Amino acid sequence: MSKKIRIFQIDAFTDKVFHGNPAAVCVLDEWIEVEKMQKIGAENNLAETAFVVKKDNDFEIRWFTPTVEVDLCGHATLAAAYVLYKHYNYQSKKINFHSIKSGLLLVEKDKEYFTLDFPTDNYKKVNTPQVLIDAFGIIPAETYRGKTDYLLLFSTQDEIERIEPDLNLIATVDARGVIVSAPGKKTDFVSRFFGPQSGINEDPVTGSAHTTLTPVWSEKLGKTNLTAKQLSKRQGDLICELQGSRVRITGKAVTYMKGEIEI
Repeated sequence: MSKKIRIFQIDAFTDKVFHGNPAAVCVLDEWIEVEKMQKIGAENNLAETAFVVKKDNDFEIRWFTPTVEVDLCGHATLAAAYVLYKHYNYQSKKINFHSIKSGLLLVEKDKEYFTLDFPTDNYKKVNTPQVLIDAFGIIPAETYRGKTDYLLLFSTQDEIERIEPDLNLIATVDARGVIVSAPGKKTDFVSRFFGPQSGINEDPVTGSAHTTLTPVWSEKLGKTNLTAKQLSKRQGDLICELQGSRVRITGKAVTYMKGEIEI
């Protein structure tokens, strides 16, 4: 007998469809097999599919790319919160998500804005691996290694916009992906994210990357409240705030599609 699962496709970190970062969200009555969630993630072929299960007054959450389960995903968490408020009539102003890999994740709603409250990344400054110099064709001003990603800092937004990396080389790097960033022309900083080793050549808007970007740029710019833009083709806008060991990442979301899976 087939099982039906409601599914929503949400554009996160934007208020317009076809912009921001699309994520699929499935709210389950109970957890299904990991293999099945991975197959749904592959079938959706989006950067991430979030699965959510209610537990008491909170929610458990997991995220899958088309090829792997990931430790943390910002835009799909924002999308999941949006679905609970918009399509499941969730009433409280704050949602507690629990991740088996990233702990407690909070999302707060204020009118049309959603704010993620995530732990800051653990990162350190490192020498730039030669494979990344070869992949990007330019030497970054600084390189950091976080828990799952590399972060390469450049001098100008124009450099970030012009980057056309060798994705095959990036795919050989032992990391979830590579963030590139520079000061922005109209925002405090801009970025892009490449993750071919995770099944995502270029992620449109990467909320979790801002757990690294925010503390790095906060220290460099001497401020804790920052504006950010991710310069993918779809583009996305974020407001970031560093609060000690936590990062608050704010954006909007909009429904693109809702439907039903039969498995």
